[in-house]
Amino acid sequence: MTPQRFQVPAASANRRLDSIVADLSGISRSHAKLLIERQHALIDGTPRKPAYPVLGGETIEIRPLPAQPTVAEPEAIPLDVLYEDDHLAAIDKPPGMVVHPAPGQWRGTLVNALLSYWGWDAQRESLRPGIVHRLDKDTSGVILVAKTREVLDALAAQFKAREVKKTYHAVAVGRMPQSEGVIALPVGRHPHDRKKMSVHARKSRPSESRYNVLQFRHGATLVELHPKTGRTHQLRVHLAAIQRPILGDEVYGSRRMEQGLPPVFRAFPRQALHAQAIEFRHPATGKEMTVRAPYPDDFAQLLESSFRAKT
Repeated sequence: MTPQRFQVPAASANRRLDSIVADLSGISRSHAKLLIERQHALIDGTPRKPAYPVLGGETIEIRPLPAQPTVAEPEAIPLDVLYEDDHLAAIDKPPGMVVHPAPGQWRGTLVNALLSYWGWDAQRESLRPGIVHRLDKDTSGVILVAKTREVLDALAAQFKAREVKKTYHAVAVGRMPQSEGVIALPVGRHPHDRKKMSVHARKSRPSESRYNVLQFRHGATLVELHPKTGRTHQLRVHLAAIQRPILGDEVYGSRRMEQGLPPVFRAFPRQALHAQAIEFRHPATGKEMTVRAPYPDDFAQLLESSFRAKT
């Protein structure tokens, strides 16, 4: 599509750019904000922030975003399969892999890899075939995927009833308040940054995480975490809320708190969070199952050098 061009009226001086883009083009303010953030709405050829105050008289150029795919395409990406049968599989997701296609990451995801691995065509259930729960991009570890709609629905029901038990290992900055405890703080969308979650949201949902300290060394804690609920970013938000953020967390972490840690900690390239195990009831057989994922190399090396932990 051809870019649209508008001139900012002089009477609109000092208004926010996203508001002007929305008014001139007839789109929603949220879509205008997205266009600006992705540099598809420029003012006098220059990218600006959504809150940029216009002067009046400038030219705004709006280019449409690329068409979004409605189905995921198979890609031959290697997978580490921890368990598999005719009904489901448990995959050891590496850090850096997104679970399913979404704006900003349409290819290279776990779903793209699964489509190829299972020989499914691109029309298989749109963008999230088999996905019943997720892990953040930089979180490693075990994730369940279903091969049929019946199994997907059955697993989803177990998650909703909180019958699935998940165990995570993380490195938290600082010493935990107790050797074990519960963090019960509501989690919802951040009041100012819609990409983040917060315990101070205007609209939030009850959330609970249990923790057990495994080791404390050199100003950091190796901690085992058991989320009772499954809110977005829950463990990361909960630990940050009690001033024990996860090491390397670019969104909820604290560079200031990490400054006092040894170099091996400060050099860790991602959030130090690993989905170590998942317990569930097999939807087809009724058998209680536990699947564990080994530490990835970066996490294992961190623990071996800093905590002398067995990996």
